[in-house]
Amino acid sequence: MDRKGVRTNFPARTEANRVSKVEKIGQNGITVYAVYMAILTTADKILATARQILERDGAAAVTMRSVARGVKITPMAIYRHFSDREALLNGLADQGFAELATQLKQIAWPKGWEARLLRMADVYLDHALAHPHLFALMFLTKRPGARQHPQDFQADRSPTASLLMHEVQAGMKTGVLRSGEPWEIALHLGALSHGLIMLYLGERISATPQGFRTLYHKAFKTYFHGLLA
Repeated sequence: MDRKGVRTNFPARTEANRVSKVEKIGQNGITVYAVYMAILTTADKILATARQILERDGAAAVTMRSVARGVKITPMAIYRHFSDREALLNGLADQGFAELATQLKQIAWPKGWEARLLRMADVYLDHALAHPHLFALMFLTKRPGARQHPQDFQADRSPTASLLMHEVQAGMKTGVLRSGEPWEIALHLGALSHGLIMLYLGERISATPQGFRTLYHKAFKTYFHGLLA
């Protein structure tokens, strides 16, 4: 179990929980091939169903009963894998952070510190626009056990914020940025990104997706270069 009762020691995928298929083709012998299909555990099915409900209707709709109906199990069976609803929501948020961290690590990095930060910001934006309810759960919803600044971030417990901080730190080391506290700068950049995205998703900013992206980039450039004449 991890924080708030989220089970993290799920069994590894092995040959025992995969299905293989053998076929004979051609006239000159047998060509053998295996088609592997992972068999989802009950915990996997619970998370997958909860994610579908979250993406469609938001976090408020993710209840033990609604998830149990989707998985076709009893609500009590969910408690074997998640201690309560908060643990289930934390599991979904952790899933979202893992996806976002993977996307950030796969960036084709452009040259130049500013271009790199804007590329990172675009990954955050694309993920939020594709998964608005998940974004709200990850960054805006109050959740017991959610990571907090500064202690959890300085302890390198955030897979996404750590990547941003390292970019800030690299900019300071090369002299592109003046010296400062890298975690505070990373917090400022994250707050700028999430605040603008929140306003856009809440329809407080009237713009097309591309128009908002342009505004989003301008805000970062203003922060990078400052407001003073």
